[in-house]
Amino acid sequence: MARDIRTAVVLFLVFAVVTGLMYPLAMTGIGQVLFARQANGSLIRVHGRVVGSALIGQYFRGPGMFWSRPSATSPVPYDAEASSASNVGPDNPVLRMHVAARVAALHKADPGERGLVPIDLVTSSASGLDPDISIAAARYQVARVAHVTKIPRARLDALIKRYTTPRSLGLLGEPVVNVVRLDLALWQMQGGHFRQ
Repeated sequence: MARDIRTAVVLFLVFAVVTGLMYPLAMTGIGQVLFARQANGSLIRVHGRVVGSALIGQYFRGPGMFWSRPSATSPVPYDAEASSASNVGPDNPVLRMHVAARVAALHKADPGERGLVPIDLVTSSASGLDPDISIAAARYQVARVAHVTKIPRARLDALIKRYTTPRSLGLLGEPVVNVVRLDLALWQMQGGHFRQ
């Protein structure tokens, strides 16, 4: 019996060192060498200062900026510590109320735009933190942003194209536009000042 206990303790210690220490250190090392930007949060820096992450949306609601998908976190939008889905189904009156309010906000911000509102501008993603929107959602906002910033639509279209990520492996998912990077480029294009 003592021999079995000793064997169990030795195996426990070996596996604890291998799986609890060596494997995590190896994966961290590989991540830092091969995927350093991603392993460190895909941080976006301006003049050496962290201003956001390409993986987490930010709350942009000025009329001169592109708007992200709505956040499902509260009370602070895009709070990574509170990531969760809304868990509200399509027949739930709360979802309908939120969608109607978001459509009204979009129409109020741009009264001339009466086209169909892309679904990703009025519903949150599964994590509630998504920084990406569809190309249709970005293009839907071009008229408003062009009007407020006085930047020609052609330049805004080029900016959208620049920050569009294609389908993974050319097959999976849909092309998306990273709003954090897009708005940061828009901000820099205006000399660091939004005209609101």
